[in-house]
Amino acid sequence: MNQILNTKLFQKKESNKKFFKFQFIFSIIIVFILVLFIIYYFISINKKEKLSNNLTGNYNIYKLYSNLSENNEIIEDKIFGTIEIPKINIKYPVFSTLNDDLLKISPCKFYGESPKLNGNLCIAAHNYNNSKFFSNLFLLDINDEIYLYDNLENKYIYKVFDYYEVNYSDLSPVLNYNQFSKELTLVTCNNLNQMRFIVKAKQS
Repeated sequence: MNQILNTKLFQKKESNKKFFKFQFIFSIIIVFILVLFIIYYFISINKKEKLSNNLTGNYNIYKLYSNLSENNEIIEDKIFGTIEIPKINIKYPVFSTLNDDLLKISPCKFYGESPKLNGNLCIAAHNYNNSKFFSNLFLLDINDEIYLYDNLENKYIYKVFDYYEVNYSDLSPVLNYNQFSKELTLVTCNNLNQMRFIVKAKQS
């Protein structure tokens, strides 16, 4: 009887060992996959940052010489101008149209016309949680300044008057504005809660 019990206990121990061994190997595989994913994410962000820096450099050359290099395949769409926010130390060219590919390179205008006209000029950019593009918009306060430059280097100064979050599909920040003023709306994602972070500013 004791021999049978000992055999069963031995078999159970062996079974537990196999289970824990399998669990350990499975955990290692999961950790390895996560590490690979994190490495890929940071490499991807780094590539996008280099592409954005390249765009900025090429656009500065464009402004100086008014002629882009024929071999440059980065700037295929017209640049609307440049946005600068001194408080969070960013300055980027802004594409005049918006699509997924352009958003990976630099901020994009998606609503509104010229900063010379009354209305709501809206610019969107990714939040990469790394101080690039619009990642640090949440640091802005009321009356902080935002600068827009057109392609003729005219400077338009805006002051923040509001900031808040909306649901992903909420279009009110774009459609609700004072038609007799020159407003600027900046839009980015809050990656923590899947909301949109909005900054509203008015030309001073």
